[in-house]
Amino acid sequence: MPKKTEDIELRADLISSALATISSQIQQIEATGAVAPPGCCVLRYQARGKDRIYWYYKLHATEPIFPTKSGKMSKYKHLGKGGSPTHIDALMQVTRRTQIEGLQRTKAALHQCWSDLYDNRGSTDK
Repeated sequence: MPKKTEDIELRADLISSALATISSQIQQIEATGAVAPPGCCVLRYQARGKDRIYWYYKLHATEPIFPTKSGKMSKYKHLGKGGSPTHIDALMQVTRRTQIEGLQRTKAALHQCWSDLYDNRGSTDK
C-alpha cells in the first residue's frame, strides 16, 4: 500500500506545481497591461459618408458596461480607425483576456484532477 500513497503524493505534487505555474503566468499577463472585461471583443463596422465608405472599430461587450457622455451605459466603446492607438490597445486587452481565460480553464481542469485524486483514494480503478 505505501506505493499507492507515494503515487498519489507524486501526482498531487505535479498538480500543485502546475497550478502554481499557471497562476504565475496569469499574473505575468496581468502585469503587461490592462485586461478587457469578460465577454468583450473588437468588431469592425462600416460608416457611409457622402462619397466614401469608412471602416471603424468598436469594443463590444455582452452587457452594457461602458459609460457614455450622457451618463448611460453602453455595450459599445468606439475605438476609431484601424491601427489607431485606441484600437491596438483594445486588441491587446482582448488578447490578454483570451489568454487568461484559457489558463483559467486549465486551472479548473487541474482542480478537478486534484479532487478526483483524493475522492478516489479508496477505489482500486486508477
